[in-house]
Amino acid sequence: MLPLLLRRVWAAAASRRGTRRCSLGACCSYRLRDALHPLWQSPLTIPGGTRQSPINIQWRDSVYDPFLKPLKISYDPTTCLHIWNNGYSFLVEFDDSADRSIIVGGPLENQYRLKQFHFHWGAINEWGSEHTVDSKFYPAELHLVHWNAVVYPTFEEAVMEGNGLAVIGVFLKLGAHHEGLQTLVDALPAVKHKDTVIEFDVFDPSCLIPSCPDYWTYAGSLTTPPLTESVTWIIKKKPIEVDENQLEAFRMLLFTSDGEEEKRMVDNFRPLQPLMNRTVRSSFQSRHLLNAELQPKDHAEQIRP
Repeated sequence: MLPLLLRRVWAAAASRRGTRRCSLGACCSYRLRDALHPLWQSPLTIPGGTRQSPINIQWRDSVYDPFLKPLKISYDPTTCLHIWNNGYSFLVEFDDSADRSIIVGGPLENQYRLKQFHFHWGAINEWGSEHTVDSKFYPAELHLVHWNAVVYPTFEEAVMEGNGLAVIGVFLKLGAHHEGLQTLVDALPAVKHKDTVIEFDVFDPSCLIPSCPDYWTYAGSLTTPPLTESVTWIIKKKPIEVDENQLEAFRMLLFTSDGEEEKRMVDNFRPLQPLMNRTVRSSFQSRHLLNAELQPKDHAEQIRP
């Protein structure tokens, strides 16, 4: 069952904005349809709009914005509270009653407080991330969810507004063992079943964010109900590496409660949504594109008599 808060704001969003149909044929390849979570397998009536997420980021089509600032991250490890299996993913929740774990800068006009982070992943390593880069999937994707406490008094109100949320997305790729993630992985068996919650304190999620400062940013939506178009997305260019055993620990979790028929928690990602008329900005200049632009000139010089 989705959290009561999300069900309420989803209903409010639908009543305020009208609806549209999500076409799986348009937003997900045929190969992945059978892997979709039941939430996305049937025709959905979702809040209408033109800035739904996730999207495929086309590297060549992203626009370098020299005015984008570096993103500054300041997390207080003691604000970490719980891990909760909500039946769709597991959430690591934080105390957001004060400005103790915040982000500022980047594309943001205000500072935002960390509310929670969670992951999306696939049953196999060929897919699992929600966003893609040049149509490439990663095995998993981390989302750190923040809200604009400067403008809005509560998270619930921020969810409903265009500049209410800021989500950092980090891709996970198969590679070296990740020591920081292992602390979290070790706690996951205790939240194997839906609706289980455990205390989880003194954890710094900045260890899950790559040191490379480069990112893409665009205006989008939540990727779970209520799907409100309230998110400034900040997608880190460089992935973090995790090993196979760490990904398998995610896949050992269950969508189901204790006593129910077990259903493994896998493929909990939303299909890709159309970009529409949005622009994806980048904080970095693409070296490989610059090189590509130089190649014809260099080639011409080589064959010039």
